[in-house]
Amino acid sequence: MSTALRRLAVASMCAASALACEAPARPEPAHSLRHPLALQQPPQPAGSGLPVLREQERLRRSPGSSQAWVRLGEAWIAAAREMADPGLYHGAADCADAALELTPADPQALALRAMVSLEAHRFDEARRLGEELLQGNPRQPVALGLLSDALLELGRFEEAVDAAQRMVDLKPGLPSYARAAWLRWLRGDVDGALEAARLAIDAGGSREPRAWLMVQVALMRWNRGEVEAADAEVDRALAELPHYPPALAAKGRVALARAHFSESVRWLEEAQERSPLVETAWLLGDARSALGDTQGAEQAWAEAIRTGRALDRRTLALFYATRDRDHREALRLAEEERRVRGDLYTEDVYAWALYRVGRIAEARQASARATRLGTPDARLLYHAGAIEVAAGRVREGRALVRAALALNPHFDRSAAVEARRLLAQRPPARSVQRAAQ
Repeated sequence: MSTALRRLAVASMCAASALACEAPARPEPAHSLRHPLALQQPPQPAGSGLPVLREQERLRRSPGSSQAWVRLGEAWIAAAREMADPGLYHGAADCADAALELTPADPQALALRAMVSLEAHRFDEARRLGEELLQGNPRQPVALGLLSDALLELGRFEEAVDAAQRMVDLKPGLPSYARAAWLRWLRGDVDGALEAARLAIDAGGSREPRAWLMVQVALMRWNRGEVEAADAEVDRALAELPHYPPALAAKGRVALARAHFSESVRWLEEAQERSPLVETAWLLGDARSALGDTQGAEQAWAEAIRTGRALDRRTLALFYATRDRDHREALRLAEEERRVRGDLYTEDVYAWALYRVGRIAEARQASARATRLGTPDARLLYHAGAIEVAAGRVREGRALVRAALALNPHFDRSAAVEARRLLAQRPPARSVQRAAQ
């Protein structure tokens, strides 16, 4: 969810043009030829890709305008988000390069570059760009949002909160309220988070940011074990933006929790077809496995691994560690992610990978960092509890595992089974004695 906050950056920048593109093709200027990814035809040219085509045509009329390149970059990002296709960010990156070649200090071009940097997990670069923008103008809401996102990913939570609060003070609206909602949720203030999210949705805006935020509200409900309320929020998102991949995946998650396995498979197959992600393929494998489709489950999990190796090492590390396999590879992936990212979810994956290889003292330290804010996430609580049990703090650990299952008994299909198995085990005599002391 924290990574997905980056979707909101474009909502506070200029919207893509709505003019039609009927002009005949013409030779590309030399500057444009150096940026072919920006000018490639987008997918769904009659749908989500149409704004990209319109901005490309505008650009051809004024290829020396940095603002034309920025508007095209924004259109690429909007298309990437609506189609949930991270590959489309390459077009936006090409636009940022072109705009900065023309006007190296242009604030909107720098903001576009920062958004691309965030998506590429170059978080320190995004932080630097945000700070550079604010040096030129301390009252830029877009820059404050970008800076908050980068600081959060780097693990600098209080600084991220400060930047987000300054953004809210300057420009209350969907992008700023949505950040406030996520930061409140991380701190354990669920009611405050839901209130801020509702303010964000009611503030209006384009369809994709609103649909995305509705899915985030659903996941907040989901993490509290409120399956029916989560399902209703997802339905709102699909009404706002039909066939939206994050909402489709959330529908599949809810159906899996209800043991509606065939329905879950249908939702998740559509989500994965539209936007292949590690987590979606992982859930699809779980749903197929619950139906008894062992071969289909293995195919989905293999797809999760392929996608993770290419795009998402953190979620792949979590997949390996959760399914108690490839322990050394899980740790290697988690360590690589920690070199560029320091947020609590990265610390949690690192802790769980350390646990799987038996490095319990280090796992406890990482888990403490992951849970220091009191984030109401059952997965974090379960990991912390299992690690505490392994460290010999049985009473404390078992209490955390029980809290995880009480908060959300469906937080992960295999991990929930493992959690119940841990609670069913009789602790060793020496652990019982220690817990009683």
